[in-house]
Amino acid sequence: MERNEIKAVIEGLLFVSGDEGIDRKQIAQVLEKDSKEIDEIINELKESYLSPDRGMTIVEYAGSLQLVTKPDHAVYYERLVETPGHSTLSQAALETLAIIAYKQPITRAEIEEVRGVKTEKPLQTLSAKGLVKEVGRAEGTGRAILYGTTKAFLDHFGLQTIKELPPLPENIQEESVEQEADLFFSKFQESISFEDN
Repeated sequence: MERNEIKAVIEGLLFVSGDEGIDRKQIAQVLEKDSKEIDEIINELKESYLSPDRGMTIVEYAGSLQLVTKPDHAVYYERLVETPGHSTLSQAALETLAIIAYKQPITRAEIEEVRGVKTEKPLQTLSAKGLVKEVGRAEGTGRAILYGTTKAFLDHFGLQTIKELPPLPENIQEESVEQEADLFFSKFQESISFEDN
């Protein structure tokens, strides 16, 4: 594998690892490469992101590398979130919100285990709308972000505390979970539409 292809794979690994990030050792193991070579390539990649014509950058928190947007462009991302076309939540975001509401604090991996699919984008949407937030870090390797709901979430649903959520039935089937989520979050969709008018 050529050096440029290794860079591309590392970039892809950073993207798919999302907000939990990936450490240098994991990258070296995945690529079956020497850690010194991986460090050199990561440094080259970081340097290429310093260019003003790039919208992303690489940051390192507690040994984990993450691919993130540049802080200088935050105002544009805020505008995107605030545009009317972005007022409603997708089914994926609603499902993710329901899981967080009932199982908080919860990591992204745990949410994905329940949903069976990736949840990076729905989590970003919910965070941007102020409905969920980071409430801590999980113990153990990687110290994954724990998510929980916010006061804005409670306000939207007219709840004083999270304990006022309707109880989930025991021995629920997957289909009934979706129906419950649809019913519960229909109020949210209506409140968002009402605010836009």
